[in-house]
Amino acid sequence: MAKKIPLRKCVACQQMFSKKELLRVVKTPEDKILIDQSGKQNGRGAYICKNIQCFEKAEKTKALARSLDCEITPEIYAELKEALAGIE
Repeated sequence: MAKKIPLRKCVACQQMFSKKELLRVVKTPEDKILIDQSGKQNGRGAYICKNIQCFEKAEKTKALARSLDCEITPEIYAELKEALAGIE
């Protein structure tokens, strides 16, 4: 029997991908927003494609803020974009 691969939906493009293909952004219990490299960080998570177009779409439509249920400042978006550029 084949092992089931966990799928997650990108908050920007609404497409389903395996967890490994997506980037997890997490809001920690201390209300910090960061990129979760391990995928195991405590807190509310949202998944996004590892490309800059999806990230910009999520920023423009406030999809990331809605899924994390909090306000995301432009400074945090800039930090996340910088981290994403390092991962791509």
